[in-house]
Amino acid sequence: MNRVELSQQIIDTCLEMTRLGLNQGTAGNVSVRFDNGMLITPTGIPYEKLTPDHIVYVAEDGSFEEGKLPSSEWLFHLTCYKQRDDINAVVHNHAINCAAVSILNKSIPAIHYMVAASGTTEIPCVPYATFGSTKLAEYVEEGITKSKAILLQHHGLIAGEVNLEKALWLAHEVEVLADLYLKILAVTPDAPTLDDESMQVVLEKFKSYGLRVEK
Repeated sequence: MNRVELSQQIIDTCLEMTRLGLNQGTAGNVSVRFDNGMLITPTGIPYEKLTPDHIVYVAEDGSFEEGKLPSSEWLFHLTCYKQRDDINAVVHNHAINCAAVSILNKSIPAIHYMVAASGTTEIPCVPYATFGSTKLAEYVEEGITKSKAILLQHHGLIAGEVNLEKALWLAHEVEVLADLYLKILAVTPDAPTLDDESMQVVLEKFKSYGLRVEK
């Protein structure tokens, strides 16, 4: 895809994220790997007012286009791309259930086999740091190397995948898992989980069958 097409796909992903109830207002941000850097949503513009011209190119050294301001979270997006070659798109939001679990400072354990959609056996929660800060990017770096989906303490969710469609799918799946986890925690603090052997089987099957969303 060319830049305009990718920029429109970013906007469409933002609008769909809101439609799915995964985000509120101007919170959250979306990016895609592009030309030795990335394209990312700008800061402070409501999604419904975005046009492809608003989308900002950020180079791998962190420099960006004159006259445009990228999302305040651009640094952790760039970190995701630098850490994982298998991630070409990143979705960040403040989905209610994910945010609630992050406030509890809990990782989502293997309560359901779909936790393996993250590429591992749990969805980790990384420590709190101020949004847009270098410290937060450092925490994201540690978390994203372990899992394609991570919770940010007292903040929200990051999901990365091979393309925008799959990244949004993963973000939605993690929000469902977070909702399920909160319901379990309301009954018992010791959530029953699948053992590692069972999860390894699922992880292997996902390599063969994919995540039900075509590229």
